[in-house]
This record gives sequence, structure tokens and C-alpha cells, in this order.
Amino acid sequence: PYTVHHRTAYRVHERVAEKYLVGRVMLAGDAAHVNNPLGGMGMNGGVHDAFNLAEKLTQVIQGADPALLGRYERQRRKVAVEVVQSQALRNRNNLNMREPAKREAAFAEMRATVESAEKHRAFLLRGSLIQSLRDLEDVA
Repeated sequence: PYTVHHRTAYRVHERVAEKYLVGRVMLAGDAAHVNNPLGGMGMNGGVHDAFNLAEKLTQVIQGADPALLGRYERQRRKVAVEVVQSQALRNRNNLNMREPAKREAAFAEMRATVESAEKHRAFLLRGSLIQSLRDLEDVA
């Protein structure tokens, strides 16, 4: 029912490391999590990882308890699993949707998001991972 305009040998998959911190080894970005490249959340998540880790490393270098680095893992892994992976899965499911009625419902939802300032803003905050920064303040 659809014409294929592009095909690639790249296998799309989502994975998140069980641990981001082991001893003096710290993972960030694609070393910590890989996901479907659609939506740009992989690189965006990597930038957020780097900023979060740099902030905590700076505090440890300045005398903070090294246990603070565990918070990096708790915060960023939570985002990778609950935000990035779940959005990547939704994106993949939308692309693989074959039933016309379901596709139309998904498009209608996208149009409603664009037409509503409130929904549009919430979508942008989630997609840019800015909302995740706000949500992570409570992660000890």
C-alpha cells in the first residue's frame, strides 16, 4: 500500500546501559544509551548527560562527596528509559503503522498538538528534554 522511497541497512534499536558509573568509569551519550535516531533525542540526551556529569564532576573536584556522581546515574538513566526510549518507541510505532484509520488518528493528534498553544509548548518541552530537567530536581 506504500511506496518505499528510502531503505537502509542500519538496524534501529534502543538500549540503555544498566550502570552509568562503575568505579572511575562514567558513561554518557551513545556509550550510555542508543535509540532510534528519529526525533534527535539521542544527541540531545547526550548533551544533557555531558552537562549533568560535568556539573557534578566540578562539584566533586571542588570537594563535594564523590557519592554525588551516583545522582548523575540515577537522573540520566531515568530520562533515557522513561523519556527518550519511550518517545523513540512511539516514533517507531507511528512510522510502522499500516492501518489507515490508525495513521489518520495519529496525524489528527499531531495537528491538534500544533493547533493548541498549550499542547505545542508541552510537546516542545518534552522533545527538547527541558521538561526532564525540571522533573529530575526531585531525584536524589
